[in-house]
Amino acid sequence: MRKKVPMRRSTLGSTAVIGCLLLLAACGHASSHAKDTEEGDHTPVHAAQAPALLPVPHGKGSRTPDDFNGDGHRDLVLNDLVKEQSHADDAGLGIVYGSSRGLVPGARQLITPGKYAARTQGQLPAVFDAEASCDLDGDGFTDLVVTTDPPYDGQGRPPVPLQLLFGSPDGLTGRAVQLTVPERARFGNDWPDRPVCGDFDGDGAEDLVLHASAGHLSHLRGPFSRKGSPRAASAPIASPGEVPTGPSADVNRDGYDDLVVRTSTGTATAAVVLGGPSGPTRTGTTLPSGTDVALGAFGRGEALDAAVGSAHGTALRYDLPDATRGTLDAPGSMLDAADFDGDGLSELVSSGSGLRVLPGGATGPVTDAAVTLAPDAPGTTRVLATGDFDGDGRADLAVRTYQGETKDTVGVHRGTARGLVAAEAAVTFSTAEFLAP
Repeated sequence: MRKKVPMRRSTLGSTAVIGCLLLLAACGHASSHAKDTEEGDHTPVHAAQAPALLPVPHGKGSRTPDDFNGDGHRDLVLNDLVKEQSHADDAGLGIVYGSSRGLVPGARQLITPGKYAARTQGQLPAVFDAEASCDLDGDGFTDLVVTTDPPYDGQGRPPVPLQLLFGSPDGLTGRAVQLTVPERARFGNDWPDRPVCGDFDGDGAEDLVLHASAGHLSHLRGPFSRKGSPRAASAPIASPGEVPTGPSADVNRDGYDDLVVRTSTGTATAAVVLGGPSGPTRTGTTLPSGTDVALGAFGRGEALDAAVGSAHGTALRYDLPDATRGTLDAPGSMLDAADFDGDGLSELVSSGSGLRVLPGGATGPVTDAAVTLAPDAPGTTRVLATGDFDGDGRADLAVRTYQGETKDTVGVHRGTARGLVAAEAAVTFSTAEFLAP
């Protein structure tokens, strides 16, 4: 089974509370200790200054997205860590825990298959990649869905490659459990993978949608047990595509989360699939061909909008699911959306060849006011996640710049009332810290 594309956009962080816009800062937890001023006291924290290792803060549970220890502060999942030498085995997953001032590089945790994975047919997996995150059992602590490489001889129906790591007051502490996909929810002989979190049936519990096979999806209804079983599962759902894509969002504000389903990986068409009492069973707007899709409130109407990126430009569909068309003369091979200035409109982040942030406006993203984000170090820069890491009610942008497999820098740029602070990251560190004893 091939290694998955690294998790982005905090699929991390699919919407769990009805009315929260996709990855907008309003979904975050506003700490009473956070600075309310535009500048605040946010001295950059660099890797050389960070403590060698700090304990994971003890939490009591929260509704903050990506909050594995439940202390009310957003955490960051790192799917790719540097290696001691090129072509070495993957080190595992990294978790950096948050605080009222943002991410704390010293409060970190290395998640390895040897220590945290469940065995399949007596074997530990070699692959351990983060796919999605949400509170699957409803206890106030975010859980992490990972994909593995279970043994399979290629005959018949493959095993379920997904495992669940449950959050706790001390973070992700116990061994994962294998996700149970009931036989009645499976279709064909494809791998049941590509999980997307969301409350697709509107009952207040987080569900999972998976790829099934041949244009079908599996809908697993939450809450999930600590043994990895869903509360219920319906028969496979016919779908307009093969690749469910997160994060989910309630695009039409009807109380049910919706998701984008692509016809294939790479450049492909897609469609918005709408949730309802029976789950994600209704096909809404068909989206044009592109390499990536981002949902957000870009500046028209009451519903959410979609941006579809390609090497030639960005297509916009406003007021989902009955969308009106628009275009941007801006390439967008990789797209993200978040509200960095707290005005209720999403900024559009394009990070194909360079990293540009287009402010939201009354008629859509504003290209002539775009901000170019200089990388924190030489190398290739990619967006890791958007979300309110410092609790000030505005989204922040986490990016990773890497040179090969052995050197990288992670930087978190703060959102302010003026927009994204692009000059200097509020926090910088290297994932090489996870390799330290």
